Amino acid sequence: MPVPILLITGFLGAGKTTVVNHLLAHAEGRRIAAVVNDFGAINIDAELIAGASDGVVSLANGCICCSLEGDLLRTLATLLRRDPKPEYIVIETSGVADPADIVRNLMDPVILREAPLETVLCVMDAATPPAALDDALHRSQLRVADIVALSKLDLADEGAGSRMREAIRAQRVPAVVVDAPHGEIPSALLFPATVDRAPPLREPGPKRPAEQRFETLSWTSDRPISLPRLQQAIGRLAPKLARAKGLFETVEQPGRQMVFQFAAGRATLAPGEVPMSGAPRARIVFIAELGVLSKAELDGIMETCVADR
Repeated sequence: MPVPILLITGFLGAGKTTVVNHLLAHAEGRRIAAVVNDFGAINIDAELIAGASDGVVSLANGCICCSLEGDLLRTLATLLRRDPKPEYIVIETSGVADPADIVRNLMDPVILREAPLETVLCVMDAATPPAALDDALHRSQLRVADIVALSKLDLADEGAGSRMREAIRAQRVPAVVVDAPHGEIPSALLFPATVDRAPPLREPGPKRPAEQRFETLSWTSDRPISLPRLQQAIGRLAPKLARAKGLFETVEQPGRQMVFQFAAGRATLAPGEVPMSGAPRARIVFIAELGVLSKAELDGIMETCVADR
């Protein structure tokens, strides 16, 4: 029996991991395998999804549209050999991935026969300025989507959802647009009722040269972080950041791991799971446009957050 694939795309900080977490937490008896791809040396997303359970496969150190293309295909083959094998496979792409390249690889006849690409979901922050949809990466993510899920409506102003729907319609994409409060999307939209049919035909378009626009910078510490100092540091770094996410302990709550997220100018902090044994007490990934932020500048600013010895 073929195992359908749900491909989840979306720009940096759109809320893809929240959607995947909701799917896994409300699987309703389905056996779902999640393939997580983070852009950077520290795969924070793999830890944030379902406690990095056995059902989650991590692909790190690049994005699956380019350098880890082979790893993705090998991972799919491994998942299909599991006993029992999953009923569905969810692939969460990096926020910098061009999904057209991933779709093109999943259209391989051998893969289509065993694991057909059933649905492409694009998660989009409702507060995204409509003008941002003119960006080539945003357009590519929208163009391949069957469904566009508007996330973070609770954080946006009242008219943001309507403005974003108008902007998506202006792009002339055929996708269905739905709201995704707290990552919730009706499962009937994402998982087919039957898999004994031909997968939808897709035309991802001609392959384009890879454009490296972003780079990641990682920062770790074996000492806890001071929250007031972190707030000051992020204030200094924010103008140069496209995204940041991390896990750390704080001086204010020692022994308790916190989850830090920064996207679209907004920073959030939430309680996390029990810290991983042997991991640094603070590990944060920063994503910026190429050449905008140096490692020396980042380290100098972030070291001011570390608690005094």
